[in-house]
Amino acid sequence: MQNLLDNLKDLLKKDERLISEGELLKNKIIELAIKLDKDLIKLLMTDKQMKGVFFVEAGKATIFDKDKFIKFVSNKQFLPDSYTAFKNKIGLSENDEFISEKKEVVLSWPYKDCVLEGGQTKEDAKRDEIFWNQTLAPDEISRLFDSKVFTNAKRIDKKGEHKFDEFKIDENGDIKDNLIIKGNNLLALHSLKKRFAGKVKLIYIDPPYNTGNDEFKYNNAFNHSSWLTFMRNRLEVAKELLSDEGIIFIQCDDNEQAYLKVLCDEIFRRENFVNTIALRVSPPEGVKTSHADKTILKEKEYLHVYSRNKNLLTVTPCYIKADNWDTHYSSYIENVDEPIENWKAIPLSKKLRKGNLQADLDDKNFMKWITNNSNKIFQLIDAGKYKNIGKYRKGKFQWTDDKKNCHLQGQKGTFFVKRPEKYR
Repeated sequence: MQNLLDNLKDLLKKDERLISEGELLKNKIIELAIKLDKDLIKLLMTDKQMKGVFFVEAGKATIFDKDKFIKFVSNKQFLPDSYTAFKNKIGLSENDEFISEKKEVVLSWPYKDCVLEGGQTKEDAKRDEIFWNQTLAPDEISRLFDSKVFTNAKRIDKKGEHKFDEFKIDENGDIKDNLIIKGNNLLALHSLKKRFAGKVKLIYIDPPYNTGNDEFKYNNAFNHSSWLTFMRNRLEVAKELLSDEGIIFIQCDDNEQAYLKVLCDEIFRRENFVNTIALRVSPPEGVKTSHADKTILKEKEYLHVYSRNKNLLTVTPCYIKADNWDTHYSSYIENVDEPIENWKAIPLSKKLRKGNLQADLDDKNFMKWITNNSNKIFQLIDAGKYKNIGKYRKGKFQWTDDKKNCHLQGQKGTFFVKRPEKYR
């Protein structure tokens, strides 16, 4: 028993999803077992002992004994029910057992185990959605997800339409043309999967918001549960298309954004959540103000942003010209060429007065001066949140460990060096 316990713990620690600060997360293990998580099952099958204990042979098939595995993991000998074991688990419980772990209680929605086919064959021909149950209709789902042949291809450039001859292919065999594909997006995504799986750097999707008044309707009775199924089907294949450093933006409004966030946490994993961006899409004016006394006016929509692997994600800032000078950059080092311990700082405004300059971004002389002196202009930031700040509290300038910034009297100095190319 003890050997099996230790071996199982060592095996499960190979899955980074199941560890927090070096400790196994019992409830995460049970959650994945309940969902029959493919990666968990594959991991268990790599070990001969685990395969013999938690799997049964039925003819040529090997079947995972989920109930036996969950019962074993739930045992206090596997992992004591301590604070460490449950510090990432807050929820409803009954008799010291979390409801989410009880077999008779599940969080679900109708059609959870179904595939929702986009209910449109042509733009002007709507029909009700078709739901395929994954257990009862595997053949129909396979046909739905099989790659389809694209027809009526045209090549379009700045000179207009041309007869399509062939794709432009690079030395790696990748298509270099920009493609516009018109049709059912679920079919299109699965048709692209064979050629583009793991190669797409960025995906932006603007699905129907399930408002009941969507301009582009997929269903004449598109309720909440079917909308979630609709989104799950498409987001799962979108994830397969993303490269390891890829990122996806999903636009929505208040009707479903909270539920969509939870769904994305499950599909892309919560640790790969990047941000939720609020977009102001309409000002509080016009017809909508006629209801201002009955409701809170809606002005914004949302972009949920996820990466395939957040550890590999690199975001390149895009700069736009500011309207006014950032007054936080208010200090100037007079003798920056001397050793850092001899530096002397004065207010930037004093230096500008000496040169008969004003902080005006439309003034070419000012912008030229700023560019040439950017390594002398800095702002001070409260550095209390930085580690080991104590060693910088000496009343003099000192470099940070990375030599990119400095410290002065417990504050971090950031130089004005990241600037738009157009100002260089």
